[in-house]
Amino acid sequence: MTSATPSSDLDPAIAARLKRSADGLVPAIAQQYDTGEVLMLGWMDDEALHRTLTTGRCTYWSRSRQEYWVKGDTSGHFQHVKSVALDCDADTVLVKVDQVGAACHTGARTCFDADVFPVKQ
Repeated sequence: MTSATPSSDLDPAIAARLKRSADGLVPAIAQQYDTGEVLMLGWMDDEALHRTLTTGRCTYWSRSRQEYWVKGDTSGHFQHVKSVALDCDADTVLVKVDQVGAACHTGARTCFDADVFPVKQ
């Protein structure tokens, strides 16, 4: 867990399955639930995942600020959770959301449209 993380009420069965990084985090991919559009990547520890599952709003751990943040609390660009899934290796979370407004801190709809590289066909 992150050093600032309080003990979590995350379901022990879920917590036991998670494969976390050395700093106690798992990457969390936010995807638009109805279109499949990949919106952003954030980081969650057990408490952030617990808050996401119990509030229906995405909560992330900010590695730079060392604090939790709920998507939309300051920007108004909310992520309403539709489903949460763990990947086959149990080291990444996929959060399907209904994104209201921009997902990226730059104001763009997605964090993955700035630098699209050409691929040789």
